[in-house]
Amino acid sequence: MKNRFHSSKTKSGFGTLPVFLTAISTILGAIMFLRFGYAVGNVGLFYALAIILIGHMITIPTAMAISEIATNQKVEGGGEYFIISRSFGLKIGGAIGIALYFSQAISVAFYVIAFAQAFQPIFDFLFAQFDLQVKDYRWVSLPAVLILIRLIVTKGAKLGVKLLYVVAGVLFVSLLLFFLGDTDHSVAWTNINYFDKVENADKFIIVFAICFPAFTGMTAGVGLSGNLRNPAKSIPLGTLAATFLGMLVYVAIVFKLSLSVSPEDLANDQLVMSRIALWGPIIPIGLAAATISSAIGSFLVAPRTLQALSGDRIFPFAFINNWLEKERKRDNEPVNAALFTSVIAIGFVLINDVNIVARIISMFFMVIYGALCSISFLEHFAADPSYRPTFKSKWYLSLTGAVMCFFLMFQMDKGYAILSISIMILIYLGISIYKKDQKGLITLFQGAILQFSRQVQVYLQKADKDVRDEHWRPSIVCISSHSFNRVAAFDVLKWISYKYGFGTYIHLINGYLSTETYVESKLALAKLISLSKETKSNVYFDTLVSPSYTTAIAQVIQLPGFTGKENNMIMFEFGKNNPAYLGDIINNFQLMQSTDFDICFLQSTEKGFIGSRTKEIHIWITSKDYKNANLMILLGYIILGHPDWKKGSIKLFALYPEQELEEQKEKLMSLVKSGRLSISAKNINVVAQIQNKDVRELINENSVEADLTIVGFRSEAIKHKSVELFNGYDDIGNVLFVNTSKEKEIV
Repeated sequence: MKNRFHSSKTKSGFGTLPVFLTAISTILGAIMFLRFGYAVGNVGLFYALAIILIGHMITIPTAMAISEIATNQKVEGGGEYFIISRSFGLKIGGAIGIALYFSQAISVAFYVIAFAQAFQPIFDFLFAQFDLQVKDYRWVSLPAVLILIRLIVTKGAKLGVKLLYVVAGVLFVSLLLFFLGDTDHSVAWTNINYFDKVENADKFIIVFAICFPAFTGMTAGVGLSGNLRNPAKSIPLGTLAATFLGMLVYVAIVFKLSLSVSPEDLANDQLVMSRIALWGPIIPIGLAAATISSAIGSFLVAPRTLQALSGDRIFPFAFINNWLEKERKRDNEPVNAALFTSVIAIGFVLINDVNIVARIISMFFMVIYGALCSISFLEHFAADPSYRPTFKSKWYLSLTGAVMCFFLMFQMDKGYAILSISIMILIYLGISIYKKDQKGLITLFQGAILQFSRQVQVYLQKADKDVRDEHWRPSIVCISSHSFNRVAAFDVLKWISYKYGFGTYIHLINGYLSTETYVESKLALAKLISLSKETKSNVYFDTLVSPSYTTAIAQVIQLPGFTGKENNMIMFEFGKNNPAYLGDIINNFQLMQSTDFDICFLQSTEKGFIGSRTKEIHIWITSKDYKNANLMILLGYIILGHPDWKKGSIKLFALYPEQELEEQKEKLMSLVKSGRLSISAKNINVVAQIQNKDVRELINENSVEADLTIVGFRSEAIKHKSVELFNGYDDIGNVLFVNTSKEKEIV
C-alpha cells in the first residue's frame, strides 16, 4: 500500500518544538478557561480530579500508542490517518481518516467560536457604557476565521508555527498570573473541601462530556508529520511532553479554583479565572491566545490529513483527489485542501453553537483514539518480529485506552455515539464499493489471529485428555489427488466442518519433492484457497508431495490438527466409474488401523453432488454392522446442519431378520429421541433381510433418489473382499463408507 502523497516534497524541516507547541496550545485551550470552573462548581474538587484522571486514561495510552507506532515506521503526511490506514488498511483507515479530517476541520470553528467568547468583557463594557446589546459572538468569530484563513492559505505552515510561538508565550504568561493571583475567599490547603459543590448540580457524566474536548488536543502535533525532519523523534517527545504537562497544569488549575472561589461563583461565571488572576484582563487575553493557537494548530493539520486522504485515492472521483492533493509550487502547501477546510470552518462558525460542535468533535476523536490504542494492542498481541519500536508502550495500557474510548462514548451521549459510528460505517461501505482490492482488517488482525490460534492450540494440547474426549466431534482429514476434477470430497468436508467439526483437505501430488513439484504444490494450494473463498467453507487446505500412497498416508495420519485438536478421522475418495488408487488405499488399510482413526471411503460421481429436489441422506444399518451405526447417524446429522441441506432430511434403513423388525425399530426410535436427532419417525425404516439376496441390491432399490448414502463396513470384510466390497452400487449416487475405530455414544 503506497501513499501517493510524498512527504519529502512538503518537508519544511520542523523539529520537536512545533509538535509540542501545537499539542500544548490545543490542550490548554478553550475548555480549560471556560469550563473548568463550571466543572469544579458542579462536581467538586474530588470528582473534577476524577474527570482529569479518566480523560487521561484515554489520552496517555493514545499518546504512548502514537509514540510507539511512530518509532516503528516512518510516519508520512497525514499523521494519525497515515498510522491508522497503514495498520487497518485503506477501507477502515479511509473511513476513520475522513472522520478525523472533519473533526479537525470542525475544531477550527470550535476554537474560533470560543475565541469570540474572550471578548465578553468588551461586550459587557459596551452594554454598560453605551447600552449596546452585542450578544452575537459571530461579530467576532466570523471576521476572525476569515483572517485566519487568509493567513494560513497565503503564508502556510511556517507562519502558522511562528504565530504558535507568540500565542504560546501569551498563554504561559496568563497561566502564571492566574497562579500568582488570590481572592478574599481563598482558604488554606488544610481546610480544603474536596466534595463542596452547588445545589442541584449537573451529573458527573454530563460535566465529563462538556470537559472532554479539553483532552483531545494531544495528537494535534502528529498532523505535522509530513513537515518534520525526524518524525520518529519529534512525535514521541512532543506528544508525550505536551500530554503530561497538560495533565499537571489541569490538576493545578482545579486545585487553584477550588481554593480561591466558592462553588456558586465557579458554576455561574465562565471567566471566573479572571477574578483570581493577578491582573484580571490577562485571562480573556490568554483565552484568546489559547483558542486562536488551537485554531491555528487544527488549521495546520486538517488540510494535510485531507491531502493524504486524496493521495491514497480515498474519494471516488479522480478529479476530486487530484484537486485536493494539489500543492502550491513555491512552498508545497496543500492550498486546495486548505480552501475546502475553510468552507467547513465558516459553516460551523455560522452555526455558532459550541455544545453541538463539541459533541461532534468528542465522538469522532473517541473513535480515532480507540483505533490508535487498538493498533498498539494488536501489534503487541501479534508479536510480529518486524514490529520493533524504539519507544515501547504496554499492551494493557493500550487495551485500557481502547476500552475506555468506546465505553465512554456511550456513557457521554448514546445518540451522538450511534450517529458517529453509523456515519463511519456508511463511509466504509462507500469506500468498499470502489476499493474492492483492499484487504481491510486482514492486514492487522492476521498476526493477532495467528497468536490467538497458537495459544489455543497449546492450551488444548495441555488440557486433560479425558475432558477433551468427553464429547466426540469429528476432526477429519481428507487426502485426494483429484481435487480439481472430483469435488465431492471437498463438499463432504465442507459440510462436516461448517459448524460441528473441523476439516483439513490435503491435495496429494505424486512424485518426489523438487523445485518443480514444490512450485506445483504452491499453485495448487492457491487455487484451493480461492475455491474455499468462493464457497465460504471452513476447511483448512494444504498440499503434500509424496512418491507413494503408503508414505503419504503415513505422513497424513501423523499430522497435528490445525485447531489444536487431534485429528480423529481420515477420508479417501475414489471415482465410481474410475476407482484408481482404491487398491492402494485398501492395501494401506492396516497402516491406518494402527491409529485410532475412524476411516471413511467416499465413492463419488464425476459430477459430485448435483442437489436433487429430495435432499435426502440415507443411512443403512445392518445387524452385522451395528458398531458403525452411531457414527453414521452422527455424520448424517452434522452434514444436515449445513445450509446446502436446508429442508433436507435423513432416512434410516435397518436390515434385520423379519422376527426382529419391531424390536429393532423401537430401539432406533428410542435412540433418535434420546439423542435429540432431527429424524422423523416416518423416516425410520426397518427392512427384512431376504435370504440369498445381496444387501447391495436392497440399497440400490431404496436409495436411488438419495443425494448421499452412508453405509458401514467392517474391517474383516476388507480382508476378505478387498476392492469388491465397494463395488455394486451402480444405481445410486455418492456413497460414504464408514468404519469406526470404536463405537460412539449418542448423548
